[in-house]
Amino acid sequence: MNEPVTLTVHASGAAEIVIDRPERHNAMTLAMYESLLALIGQCERTSGVRCILFRGAGGKSFIAGTDIAYFKDFHDGRDGVAYEAFVERVIDTVERIAMPTIAVIDGWAVGGGLALATACDFRLCSDASRFGAPIAKTLSNTLSSRNIARLQAALGVPRVKKMLMLADYLSASDMLECGYVHDVCSPGALQEAAHALAQRLMALSPVTQKAVKESLRRIVVEQRLDDEDLIDEVYGSTRFKDAVIAFTSGASK
Repeated sequence: MNEPVTLTVHASGAAEIVIDRPERHNAMTLAMYESLLALIGQCERTSGVRCILFRGAGGKSFIAGTDIAYFKDFHDGRDGVAYEAFVERVIDTVERIAMPTIAVIDGWAVGGGLALATACDFRLCSDASRFGAPIAKTLSNTLSSRNIARLQAALGVPRVKKMLMLADYLSASDMLECGYVHDVCSPGALQEAAHALAQRLMALSPVTQKAVKESLRRIVVEQRLDDEDLIDEVYGSTRFKDAVIAFTSGASK
């Protein structure tokens, strides 16, 4: 039996984490979420990794959220509170990854899959992809306020209400128009486009990228503007000092 969550580290420096449970539309079990967290940690400890791509196998779904079978054993609202706290740990971990992240979406990005894609820095999708969280029509549950805040920042309040309150799906073209996805490709071109984007990101300053990511996370999720630690880390870095020397040396010639 294949592992449902796998990691491949490419020679380019891009790592690819694949959710491989297509018979269930890549719906996640708690064990799969834990495997995902472990593989993210492995990427962060591997010095050659400079970008992480998240992808769903099978060509029909990115991630279809949490496997609904998990909810059969819920007894009361406290189970929901514990579940949302667990999901937040996963999404927060993805959002706090210091290096650039890309969600490669071919098919449905639903519920928790939509939340995970939103926590990534960039999203590419196939032209047949659909995005939503039709919880008002299915389970009658809700998303955490932090995940709604992430969606609101990425999509705006009207689109979030359309998704969550009307249980509507947004198309690939809808998401391209509002800037949620970086590009829309044919399914056959999606993987190449994702790795090309990864190459662009890896060619740029990881010091700047890390600081920008953390600033945005604080602003969107925690409504914080404190940044002295980030500015100190960036301006005190060897990367900054070397870049200033290189730039001024080149300008003087």
